[in-house]
Amino acid sequence: MGLGLQGGGVEVVRFLCARGAVVTVTDKRPAEKLAESLAAIAGLPVRCVLGEHREEDFTGAELVVANPAVAPSHPLLLAARARGVTVTSEMALFLAACPARVVLITGTQGKSSTTHATARLLEEAGYRVHLGGNIGRALVSALDDMREDDIAVVEISSYQLEALPADFGPCTRVAAVACVNVLADHLERHGTVEAYDAAKRRILDLAPADAALVLSAEDPRVARWQVARGRELRYSTQPGAQTPLHIELGEFRLGSERLGSVRDLRLPGDFQRGNMLAALGIARALGAAPDALAAAIGRVEGLEHRLQDLGLFAGHRVWDNGISTTPDSTVSALRALEGPFVLLCGGQAKEGLPLDELAALTRERARCAVTFGASAEPLAAALRAAGVNVRSAPRLADAVALAWAELEPGEGLLFSPACASFDEFLNFRDRALRFRDCVRAAYAPQPR
Repeated sequence: MGLGLQGGGVEVVRFLCARGAVVTVTDKRPAEKLAESLAAIAGLPVRCVLGEHREEDFTGAELVVANPAVAPSHPLLLAARARGVTVTSEMALFLAACPARVVLITGTQGKSSTTHATARLLEEAGYRVHLGGNIGRALVSALDDMREDDIAVVEISSYQLEALPADFGPCTRVAAVACVNVLADHLERHGTVEAYDAAKRRILDLAPADAALVLSAEDPRVARWQVARGRELRYSTQPGAQTPLHIELGEFRLGSERLGSVRDLRLPGDFQRGNMLAALGIARALGAAPDALAAAIGRVEGLEHRLQDLGLFAGHRVWDNGISTTPDSTVSALRALEGPFVLLCGGQAKEGLPLDELAALTRERARCAVTFGASAEPLAAALRAAGVNVRSAPRLADAVALAWAELEPGEGLLFSPACASFDEFLNFRDRALRFRDCVRAAYAPQPR
């Protein structure tokens, strides 16, 4: 259910066909909108029902694999369950079949950076690693290449956690789980922050008794999580923190054990210290040697679109924080940078997310702001109410031109949307790449 455009549906189809299943693909999009995905499964023995969903396809199946973007409460999934049909997901199929040790990482902000850092640290320490999940690769595609001594490092979203069957877990191959934070997000799906927190907390259900649980002690919601089983490793970057994972005298530590130096960290933003501390804790819990981890810290580079320094353009430094789809993530970016700079933000606002802190910090840290997209005017109104000088444009390309016209000598441009991308773009990455194209088309980059 839901072939989609991101590749996960395609990989599920291939996985099921390779194991002899008789597969029906159903997606509400018409064929022309799914051309790339359909081309990827061309030649496989599948029946496609496109432009609609038919109840008989669900109630007449033995197994329904639903895209995680589909809520478990969807009427057709309820109808299937009522007929005794098993409803599952790509992530559940992967976890049930995976021969390798598994690391599962979730959170609102920083889960991708932590997942990426964990994979890189383990690779540098000599492990064979498979990176995937919500970070961009459906790992059912890698199962045939996995061995027992490999490690699968998996970013798992609230949607993916919620889509797991209710009785799923614990999983014997899960060696570690982690949660970096739970902030207000995805309320259009979960309804309340409490329901979102419950979806994230589901990650604990997947951990067997011998798994490491690397959990933030700084985030108020995660700090309240009660652990029923597993080896709990709380972490905090705060001075004097009495957590197993902590920073002391400029060093990352697990208890009295040194895991490396903070000064070797190359990732921009103080918030990345917490992500690296969690990643080091995970890698150490899986057996990576402390000396190997300490040596690897400086070789971990940041992911694209995460407060990425694109360099100088016509004398102005440009940062791409296109990963930002919530006000909280733009707040983190604002705190991380030294001014002066112009903030470029906008898109499709998410329901129920407050703008007060974003507006106040923009007034404090940025000289002015330019808003764009479906939320351009309401976002501008919230910023103006806090005393921010704001200009607006309906589309991103126009907003980039406006922002550039606002720049004064020596000022930088921070692209950090604080909103979803679906008003104009396929996803956050599509929007970030369009931003880069706009900047590079008009302003030649200078040599670094």
